[in-house]
Amino acid sequence: MRLVVSECLLGSPCRYDGSAKTCDEVCALVKRVLDTGGEVVTVCPESAGGLRAPRLPAERRGDKVYSLDGTDVTSSFVLGAQRSLSCAMAADEVPFAVLKSKSPSCGVGLVYDGTHTKTLVAGNGVFAQLLEERGIPMATENVVRACTPSVEHPVAVVLGSGLGHLAGLVKPVRRIPYSEIPGFPASARPVAGHSFEATVGTIDTVPVVVYPGRVHLYQGYSALEVTSLVRHARRLGCRTILFACATGAVPQAAPKGLGVIADHINLTGCNPLVGWSDAEPELSLIDTGFVDMNDVYTPYLRGIAHGVANDLGLSLSEGVLAGVLGPSSETQAEVQALKTLGVSYVGMSTVLETIMAHALGMQVLGLTLATNYAGEVGVSHESVLCAAANHAEEFESLVRGILTML
Repeated sequence: MRLVVSECLLGSPCRYDGSAKTCDEVCALVKRVLDTGGEVVTVCPESAGGLRAPRLPAERRGDKVYSLDGTDVTSSFVLGAQRSLSCAMAADEVPFAVLKSKSPSCGVGLVYDGTHTKTLVAGNGVFAQLLEERGIPMATENVVRACTPSVEHPVAVVLGSGLGHLAGLVKPVRRIPYSEIPGFPASARPVAGHSFEATVGTIDTVPVVVYPGRVHLYQGYSALEVTSLVRHARRLGCRTILFACATGAVPQAAPKGLGVIADHINLTGCNPLVGWSDAEPELSLIDTGFVDMNDVYTPYLRGIAHGVANDLGLSLSEGVLAGVLGPSSETQAEVQALKTLGVSYVGMSTVLETIMAHALGMQVLGLTLATNYAGEVGVSHESVLCAAANHAEEFESLVRGILTML
């Protein structure tokens, strides 16, 4: 695994005022990466551009960067960003980056607007923009902090067809029958490859809540019922949730095997936020059903997944999931349509759950096992379970590695 980190987050006094912004969670992540034989590249684009500390604070305004006294310091920021990029990309392995939030160099998603009034606007810092243009996953220290597991904030793991065996790895503290979960349909019976008992405990000392089964729209349940496990996880304090599902790979768009979900297209015709109300305690956290769905699958977690897979020598593809109603599989015309839409995987779960988790402010990682090709002749639920069993060891190693790295 190769990690790029802003130096100030590790205690280097390189900020404009000569201070550091040490983040304990980022320091712990760096230690885990190094302990597993990974590489950590530390950067300070502003220092690399020749700017000494202390110095006047600077903020990005459009394509320019200005210091507090109005001096245009864009050239120094661009030079430092280019030099830092060279360091970040100096190896074959694609890195992922943890950068200082709001910075005119390293800010991800939000930066100060150049008025020096502490006003934030959407955008990236100069260095972060270069990383984004090259497809490098990025996160701020705030995301790392939010994703760090604890007893109060365990990682939720929701498992799909044939993947429920992971529940057996949990050192249990408590078991919760699904019948005790508010909103879960009382009459539900698990389909083959699922079981309906959540386990609270640890996997390799990492606090988790594992849900080894789910219900689906194709069984006749509502979008709200399908997402009841997500709301339950949020009630238990989970801030990070990992969804695992079996899917079909769209031919020429993705291979069979393990994959990471980068984005999705909701083709189910349903949305769990329709009719949201205060009747559901967790839904009261949502101000409005109009939820921004950018980066719904957390880039930081996707970067962790790829880094772990690389360390383990596992092949891990990445692509877009199309969520469909089911239970019938895809016609050849539908497969061609999905390919035209840029879809890599097609499945009957995860999309609605992800919408709910994102709306509730949770960090989401979507993992899939493509057990067959979409539209393939002879695919059955039994064949999906068989393919999942053949990949059980790889899937287990990947999930355990991700949990440990968090």
